[in-house]
Amino acid sequence: MTITFIGHGYVGLVSAAVFADLGNTVFVIGHTKEKIENLKKGILPIFEPGLQEIVRRNIKAKRLIFTLDYDKAILSSSVIFIAAGTPPKINGEADLSVVYKVCEKIGKNLRKYSVVATKSTVPVGTNKKIKKIIAGVMPKNGRFDVASVPEFLREGQAISDTLHPDRIVIGTDSPKAQDLLVELHKPINGKHLLTDIETAEMIKYASNAFLATKISFANAIAHLCELTNADGLKVLEGVGLDKRIGNSFLSPGAGYGGSCFPKDVKALIVIAKQQEYNFELLKNVEEINNTAILSMVSKARKLLRGNVAGKTIGILGLSFKPNTDDMRDAPSITIISKLLEAKAKIKAYDPAAVANARKILRNVEFCKDAYFVAKDSSLLIVITEWNEFRQLDLQKIKHLMRRPILLDGRNIYDPKKAQEIGFIYKGVGR
Repeated sequence: MTITFIGHGYVGLVSAAVFADLGNTVFVIGHTKEKIENLKKGILPIFEPGLQEIVRRNIKAKRLIFTLDYDKAILSSSVIFIAAGTPPKINGEADLSVVYKVCEKIGKNLRKYSVVATKSTVPVGTNKKIKKIIAGVMPKNGRFDVASVPEFLREGQAISDTLHPDRIVIGTDSPKAQDLLVELHKPINGKHLLTDIETAEMIKYASNAFLATKISFANAIAHLCELTNADGLKVLEGVGLDKRIGNSFLSPGAGYGGSCFPKDVKALIVIAKQQEYNFELLKNVEEINNTAILSMVSKARKLLRGNVAGKTIGILGLSFKPNTDDMRDAPSITIISKLLEAKAKIKAYDPAAVANARKILRNVEFCKDAYFVAKDSSLLIVITEWNEFRQLDLQKIKHLMRRPILLDGRNIYDPKKAQEIGFIYKGVGR
């Protein structure tokens, strides 16, 4: 089958590469000449384990075609996926301006039947607007149906999640479009959930909001455990062993970030407000997450006897999660900014995100590895749980530091072992 993806971010590029690897001819439309030229050479704008190899393999096989031209791609494609960004506005509402501009371009180039399927996370009712936009600009010989096919990719595991998803949600009111999308997804191992469009649109928001809720619940319990001298990790392990609950996303830490959870929680609060429903639960989820992030700053102050001014603080991990270079809404941004405001000196390292972090963070000394970060630091803070950090020589780290104080924002170290080495150790919920 010949298909098109409009957008080459995490969702568009990973999905396009995987569908090409499954034997489809896949066009990827961008709007920046420089990025498209780089992609044609196999130079990716994002870091995702294993993605570059798949992209280069399918470019060579001529199954993956990067272009700025809508005309040829749309004319050739049975399915057109919209994978444009929907960043939050100041009020938290999803900004759909790019999605709507893309729809106009699709419509103007439709000259046969195609399914226009939205992978972008969009509020309920968006696909109805998409249908009106396309219908209003397409040529007389154009025919189409719309569908919502939300993605559930985790950055760092996006290829595996595309090939082996828990579910494939296909929302459409057209049996023809449904059959075509089911056929396209047949090689992918996942349960098909066939719904109407509005239901599919809501599933994505509901899923992300629930996962964010689990994280904030874990952080709230962890905070309470610190106050009561209970072992928060054991408490949450006990909770997660209940099969009705499960232990995924029940790990306390320095808060959630990224391109999905913060944005989608905000958007769902706005969606609820537009329907005159006060989603107080999600407002509290946001508040708890903000508190979890800021708690790293308050703990740093306490560990440094109330004053971080003039002290060198080392940061391990900048991306919002491991195995990605994504800095969008990363907790590290808030934590570092607050410490800089308090006149601390910051040294930082991340295995993949330094280049992106440089664009956001100023007055930070970026180092080539964790040991350079530790040298002469009075406090070391782990913000992102890269596996590389689990394997560090803590004896060496201790000797490099001015004071051996470790704030483990992801609980990746054994407190007893760290203390035996000579660290003053502080985790989350411990």
